[in-house]
Amino acid sequence: MNIFRLFGDLAHLASIFILIQKIQTTRSCRGISFKTQALYALVFVTRYIDLLFRWVSIYNFVMKVFFISSSCYILYLMKYRFRPTHDPSIDTFKVEYLLGPSFVLSLIFNYAFEPTEILWTFSIYLESVAIFPQLFMLQRTGEAETITTHYLAALGLYRALYLPNWIYRYFTEDVVDPIAVTAGLVQTGLYLDFFYVYFTKVLHGQKFELPA
Repeated sequence: MNIFRLFGDLAHLASIFILIQKIQTTRSCRGISFKTQALYALVFVTRYIDLLFRWVSIYNFVMKVFFISSSCYILYLMKYRFRPTHDPSIDTFKVEYLLGPSFVLSLIFNYAFEPTEILWTFSIYLESVAIFPQLFMLQRTGEAETITTHYLAALGLYRALYLPNWIYRYFTEDVVDPIAVTAGLVQTGLYLDFFYVYFTKVLHGQKFELPA
């Protein structure tokens, strides 16, 4: 554990708390992609399957349980409690285009051809593109509520902070994870346009609107 990973994890936690707070406070999941949230739930379940047979630390255990349970809770809120507020007509990105390639890549590029390793690799690839349906919704609507942009900013910051974490680990532990680094670079790159609008508009008190 180093400070970059710690702050990355805190940013990830913050993004989830912001999202749950947004849904419960506004009593609406308007502007949130159910498909992206379902993909994240799948990411956590496949990545943390080792909860069933491997112990690392209390911190590791609590974080894994939290990410799985919170993602399932968000799906419950969107699917049942506030279902009328979700508009599936704008949440139309075909997740098959993400699931298929992620699974194929996990079969080809992995560190060991074993079920748990393939599931972990699949989760890494899938997480890198899981935000696509949410960004697709933003592109279609052209705008978003401020609190939704704060959620996305915290989520993007979480992944961005993992970049210096990998650099730090390379120089201090001589550890390199090509799969995680490559997927992380892809995921961070997807946020660039969003962050540009976020920093130039939202943080200056303006409404988040994508350029026409």
